[in-house]
Amino acid sequence: MRRGKAAQSEGRQSTDNDHHGEEGGEAKGSSKGGKPTYFDSVKLIATIHTVEQFWSLYDHLIRPSSLPTTTDLHIFREGIQPTWEDPSNARGGKWLIRLKKGLASRYWEELVLALIGGQFSISGHLPHDEICGAVVSIRFNEDIVSVWNRHAGNAEVIERVRDCIKRILSLPNHAYLEYKPHMDSLADKSSFRNTTVWRPKSSLDKGLGGEGGGGNSGPPRRMPSWGEREDNTGKERGNVSKPVRSEVERAWR
Repeated sequence: MRRGKAAQSEGRQSTDNDHHGEEGGEAKGSSKGGKPTYFDSVKLIATIHTVEQFWSLYDHLIRPSSLPTTTDLHIFREGIQPTWEDPSNARGGKWLIRLKKGLASRYWEELVLALIGGQFSISGHLPHDEICGAVVSIRFNEDIVSVWNRHAGNAEVIERVRDCIKRILSLPNHAYLEYKPHMDSLADKSSFRNTTVWRPKSSLDKGLGGEGGGGNSGPPRRMPSWGEREDNTGKERGNVSKPVRSEVERAWR
C-alpha cells in the first residue's frame, strides 16, 4: 500500500472539474530544475501478506475522506508499480467511479477487502492476476476510486471487471462508470479526462458510449460524481462478504 501526492500537469495544481491532477504519472525521466519526480512523492506504507496484517495496518491508517486534497492512496500486487508504464499495466487500463465528497472511505474499504479476499477472480471469473491494483484519489470537488486491470484490449474481460465492481460496491443499476486505457493516459498525460463512459442499458444512451458523450463530437464533459445523482432504488446497500482469516494468494502493497 502506497500514499503519494498526485503528479500535477506542468507542475500546476488544477482545480477544474475535469482535471484535478493525476494518479499514475510517468515514472521515467529525471528531475528538472530541482522539481521532484513522480516517485519522489510516492511512499511505501506496508506490504500485506495476510488478512491479519491488513487489519493491523488499516486500524492505524487515516481514512481516505480525511486525507489532504490531491493525495492518492494505492494498493497494488507486489512487484507492480502504480504507473502506466509498468510492464503489468502497460497494455491495461482502469475503471473509475467518481464519488461525492465524504463517500470515499466506505467504498475504498469495501474495494480493498475484495482485492485481498480474491473476490474479483472468484465472483468475477477473472484470471487471478487480471487486477493489478486500485487507487483512491482525493480531489477538490470529488473523490475518484479506480481499479486497474491488465488487459485493456479484451472487451469481455473489461466488462467482467466492470460488473464485478458494481457487485462489490453494490452500485445501483443506473450508476455511471468510466474506462480509460493507460496508453491513452500516456498520450494525453491525464488519468481522468477523455474517458469512455459506460451507461447502463436502461438509460437513454445505449451501451458503451463514446468519449464522455455517447459518441458526440467535441471534448468530453465530466460525469457527475456518484452521490450527486438521485438514487431512486430506495434500497439499502448490499452486504459485501469480508475475507476470512487466511493467507492471501499474493502480497499487496
